[in-house]
Amino acid sequence: MFPAVLLLFFFLAPSLQKDRDFYTFKVVNIRGKLVSLEKYRGSVSLVVNVASQCGYTDEHYKALQKLQRDLGPYHFNVLGFPCNQFGHQEPDTEREIDSFVRKQYNVSFPMFSKIAVTGIGANAAFKYLTESSGKEPDWNFWKYLIGPDGKVVNSWGPTFSVEEIKPHITDLVRKLILKKKEEL
Repeated sequence: MFPAVLLLFFFLAPSLQKDRDFYTFKVVNIRGKLVSLEKYRGSVSLVVNVASQCGYTDEHYKALQKLQRDLGPYHFNVLGFPCNQFGHQEPDTEREIDSFVRKQYNVSFPMFSKIAVTGIGANAAFKYLTESSGKEPDWNFWKYLIGPDGKVVNSWGPTFSVEEIKPHITDLVRKLILKKKEEL
C-alpha cells in the first residue's frame, strides 16, 4: 500500500506543480490586508524587493514609479516588497515605509508588508521566484519580470537599472496588448 501511495504522489506531484505560478500566492499588503496575487493575472508585473536606506533607493524608486506611471496599471504593475535582509537597510515599520515612499517618491504602485526574500524564513512567493528563475536575491532591488501567466520571464540584480531592463518590460507589455486586441 505504502509504495503505491508514494508512486501515486510521484506522478501527481509534477502535475500539481504545473498549476503553481506567482499569481497563485497570497501576500499581505503594506496596510496589513491579505491580498491574492491572482488579481494581477493577465498583466505583466515587475516584482522588486525594496529598501528605504540603500544606495540604490533613490535611483530605483524614481525609475520604478516612472515605469508604473508610463505602463500601468491596466497591463503592468510594479509590486514592491520591502526587505531588511541586506545591510539592514529597511528597518522601519510598514506604516513608516508606506509614508516614506508616498511622500518622497509619490509611489502609486502596490506595496506589500516587509518580508524575507531568502533563507529558511523566505516568503513563499519569493521562494517560488527563486526556484523558477534559478536566481536568488543577494541585495536590495532585485527585480523579477513576471508574465501575464504568472511565470518568471527574467530577473536582474540591483546593478541593472530600471532603464536597462525597460525594453524587456515594454516588449512583454506590447505583446500582451496585441494579444488582447486579437482576442476582441
